[in-house]
Amino acid sequence: MTLYVAGFEEIAWGVALVAITMVLHGLGMVWTLRGVHGLKRGLGTDRNLAASLLVLVVAAWLITVTHLIEVFAWAAFLLWKGAMPNASMAYYLALLDYTTLGCEFDLPSKWRLLEGMIAISGLMTFAWSTGVLFALAQEFQARELRRGEPAVTLVAPAGPPAGS
Repeated sequence: MTLYVAGFEEIAWGVALVAITMVLHGLGMVWTLRGVHGLKRGLGTDRNLAASLLVLVVAAWLITVTHLIEVFAWAAFLLWKGAMPNASMAYYLALLDYTTLGCEFDLPSKWRLLEGMIAISGLMTFAWSTGVLFALAQEFQARELRRGEPAVTLVAPAGPPAGS
């Protein structure tokens, strides 16, 4: 059995790629929120149930695309460094590690620590995505629960009571 020792290059690249992943995710979440808010403006304030659900579906699609782009960054690195023989295998390994499923392929020992760092970046970005989707879902649910409730109108008194 060969002794495995994490090297500085592996750790440095891993930390840099986690940072790149977080930056990409931040941009993706801003893009998602701006896109969703633009869609809500376009649909108007009097949206029906289907239009409100469409907003959530579009948000989920944009979040998914964001994650797939982040996985591409990891896969591109693995391919660039020769850690995987082709783009398809690099993307497959990165995606399965990013989702913490794990993969039947292993990285060369020089890059083995990156498999865990890919998973760490996936866990952090999935948590962030969950927060964004949760906020949108709460807004949707509150809106739907208010649908059909009678509007409450508050009337302020016209002036001081008589005899004052």
